[in-house]
Amino acid sequence: MNREFQMADAGSIRHRHENALLALPNVIGVGTGRDETGSEVIDVYVQRKVALQELAPGETIPDVLEGVPVRVVPIGEVTAQAP
Repeated sequence: MNREFQMADAGSIRHRHENALLALPNVIGVGTGRDETGSEVIDVYVQRKVALQELAPGETIPDVLEGVPVRVVPIGEVTAQAP
């Protein structure tokens, strides 16, 4: 299958789930990318990774969305830069 088509598909899946993912605690952003093997993934950016036992039911990030793996990426605190 064409990689551009696969990324567009991952992008469509990300778009369908973006609002729900952004509503989760600690989630800063979402995107698409590729893992170390070149397979497409949906990236979920968080301030820091949180242990599952610290999250309430319904607050966890899924491992897979519509067949596309989800990768949790801790990026730290995000602040606006001065112009």
